[in-house]
Amino acid sequence: MRAAFSDALIRLAKADSNVLLLTGDHGYALFDAFRKECPTQYINAGIAEQNMVGMAAGLARAGFRPFVYGLSAFIPVRVIEQIKLDVAHDKLPVVFIGDGAGFVYSHLGTSHQATEDIACARAIPDLSVYSPADRFELSACMELAYQSRSAVYLRMGKSDRGDVHLAEPEARIGALLEVKSGKPGDITFIATGSLVRTAKDIAAQSYPDAAVWSAPFIKPIDSAKVTAICENSRAIVVLEEHSILGGLGSLISEIASESAPLRILRIGVRDRFSHHCGTYEYLLKEHELDRQAIEQRIRDYLASLPRANLCE
Repeated sequence: MRAAFSDALIRLAKADSNVLLLTGDHGYALFDAFRKECPTQYINAGIAEQNMVGMAAGLARAGFRPFVYGLSAFIPVRVIEQIKLDVAHDKLPVVFIGDGAGFVYSHLGTSHQATEDIACARAIPDLSVYSPADRFELSACMELAYQSRSAVYLRMGKSDRGDVHLAEPEARIGALLEVKSGKPGDITFIATGSLVRTAKDIAAQSYPDAAVWSAPFIKPIDSAKVTAICENSRAIVVLEEHSILGGLGSLISEIASESAPLRILRIGVRDRFSHHCGTYEYLLKEHELDRQAIEQRIRDYLASLPRANLCE
């Protein structure tokens, strides 16, 4: 996914000299190709993320198209005030890239684990939130973020879980993308980011009649489509590598409660910090986001549904 991000950014920058990349002292190989292809469009702002956002706001006012890159724990979480006041308030076209969303920087502890970034960004007016699941969705999201005339936060997981699409989908802002078709009246999976692949794999093996939808756009989202999905499902399972508070699960529940109330299982990070450091796979297991734990939660959930909700 990160390679797709680099390729998309280079493509945009070569086509438009006003595209600039700002980073907070990230000098590793990810940007070697960009610095080689577009050396005058690269700015290392140093370890000063708040100042970097202010710099991006000024550049946007001058007609440039800044892409601001950092770890999700810092972009947007550390600089949420600057994003709110310097960029979103004035509807400036700045794209914020948050890398390493979720638990992928596992060994670095809570300071580098970003499980609240969607919740923070969702609450800021005039700030869109994208959360691609694979390299194809990321390329589409990068193009749409560039075309946007206001601020965008693009959440990127460092740990690729594998493609969920065979090619780049025809996406529009707010769309949900069908990853697996299902039978009307059965359960439906809606997932975002790294857990789309998990949802697809679980459904393919254990729930052949279930539909799976990817939500690469958290804000805005096609509420009418969400409502239609809910109306045609007996239950919804939402999966995300993010807190269950304020993320995709909250969003789907909010829409359903107003338009198509039904039972929704929110699978994500519960209201707690990590107890230990360890590998990425270890932290998924600690937070019950590994496949085995997710499958058990789905089984328990379906067993708890009233029989009236079950298909004949």
